[in-house]
Amino acid sequence: MLIGVPDGLTPNTGGDEGGLTMKFRVERDEFTEAVAWTARTLPSRPTTQLQVLSGLLLDATGPMLKVAAYDYEVAAQGTVHATVSEEGRALVNGKLLAEITRALPAAPVDLGIDGTRLVITCGNARFALPMLPVDDYPALPAMPPVTGHIEGSAFAAAVAQVAIAAGRDDTLPVLTGVRIEIEGDTLTLAATDRYRLAVRSLKWRPDDSAGEGDAAAPVTVALVPARTLLDTAKSLSGSGVEVSIALGTGPSGETLAGFAGSTRQTTTRLLEGQFPPFRKLLPDSSPLIAQLEIAPLQEAVKRVALVAAKTAPVQLSFSPDHLVLEAGTGGEAQATETLPVTYDGPELSVAFNPSYLLDALGALESDIVRIGFASAEDPAVAANKPAILTGKADDDGEVPDYRYLLMPIRLHG
Repeated sequence: MLIGVPDGLTPNTGGDEGGLTMKFRVERDEFTEAVAWTARTLPSRPTTQLQVLSGLLLDATGPMLKVAAYDYEVAAQGTVHATVSEEGRALVNGKLLAEITRALPAAPVDLGIDGTRLVITCGNARFALPMLPVDDYPALPAMPPVTGHIEGSAFAAAVAQVAIAAGRDDTLPVLTGVRIEIEGDTLTLAATDRYRLAVRSLKWRPDDSAGEGDAAAPVTVALVPARTLLDTAKSLSGSGVEVSIALGTGPSGETLAGFAGSTRQTTTRLLEGQFPPFRKLLPDSSPLIAQLEIAPLQEAVKRVALVAAKTAPVQLSFSPDHLVLEAGTGGEAQATETLPVTYDGPELSVAFNPSYLLDALGALESDIVRIGFASAEDPAVAANKPAILTGKADDDGEVPDYRYLLMPIRLHG
């Protein structure tokens, strides 16, 4: 018979009088969302020596519950409102916790430690999960001092426009990043995989206090892994969310980028290496301009590309008033389609990777695409120069500040 045990508490019978303690209640939906978001940062295959990295850290030592994941490259942390009865920390398998929270009934969730297990109670459901050694979990990197602020949805849209051009070959890590450049109240994003280049500039609000003091001084240029930046920006794109961006140096001298908004915060190590001097690739002007509606062009490219081999291009032949799209050669299947176009120049044929062309058309925030070519007396020369894709100009003639440079594919014969 047990004497003196308060109702609702289970005694620790493991013999460890200095064992862990923690007890709190959270709302189901908010907790599930925080767990799902942080769990995306978990490494897919943690090593045997680093099994703790497969865990999600639940930290109830403050007024808010913190849910965190860290793989030594990226740290994600979400905060959840909680009623904390006993402060403490716990580390449990993150993927399993995410699956469990998604399946919980619609009721408040109670979590507490019972010996070496984390007990989750929600309605009539109860789970007891073995815990990982929380003391072995690495310390989360702190956010560098804030460099400035930007509206979340605008930042997410700009990142999505640029990240499509980032490389996916990990043997060339410098090309797998998005370059962030800060100059006054202008933030410029750029990415390239050598075959295309996307650049977007937008206004933001610098933090006047950034850079004060010697420690963790902010930098003006940073190369952030594209996949991490895209996922982070998307998660901070909620209505009315202001994103704080922090570029600086961590406690061990590593260069970091931090992004925070609402109840979420992400820090990531920056990529090392020299990003290509992309501005040299952007022409000052494009005297030859073709202009046409995006939606019909997208559909035509998709249709014509059906007969093209995986790496084969789609050829675009521009003449005054019309554009002819072609794919397929020799004895293979062939396709052609004609579209109206606004173009005043010599007849010009250029070939593009259809996937890269569709990426550009999908990223433009416009119903019209302007395709700019370099001026040359010989159209064959212009056809082998990069094309610049932008949206339509505004009423004052200003072209949007998103530019997508696309290298043509040289046609034989």
